[in-house]
Amino acid sequence: MTTATQTPTRNNRKAAGARLTDEQNAERGFTASKQLSENLQKVLVDLVELASQGKQAHWNVVGKNFRDTHVQLDEIIDAARNFSDTIAERMRALHAVPDGRSDTVAEQTTLPEFPHGEISTTDVIDLVTERLEATIGTCRDVHDAVDEEDPTSADILHEVLETLEQYAWMVSAENRVPR
Repeated sequence: MTTATQTPTRNNRKAAGARLTDEQNAERGFTASKQLSENLQKVLVDLVELASQGKQAHWNVVGKNFRDTHVQLDEIIDAARNFSDTIAERMRALHAVPDGRSDTVAEQTTLPEFPHGEISTTDVIDLVTERLEATIGTCRDVHDAVDEEDPTSADILHEVLETLEQYAWMVSAENRVPR
């Protein structure tokens, strides 16, 4: 228990990360290596965090072009959630165990922490663009290793990259000034 003058302590849970399952019954087929599982896990946690931070921005954005920004954030959140589900289900199909628990995501994500409180639309645009670019960077960092072992999983990364890069361009355009 904490008092008003004490700082709350972080829970003692430990992030486990991705791991592999044992084949049972009639299961056969391609099994992800530890590296493939870990690379897909990296993408998964960034997508889960992108959706979470997108919702934080969605709830707290204020200012000029509020409605357009609010609606666009929902589109990004939906895409991140759908892609995280696709990546996690691909991991399961390859006998890997995805870990999307909040502690794991917080510990493993490459995305910086999102600010608390109301945030202007101009700042949200920059913050969300930065987070889109971080997630894109993770996908690009693991892409070649994923493609070498499993081109099918790399195809999923291609779709993630195409969509998130388009969102990064569209979102960032809100604050751009023509030269």
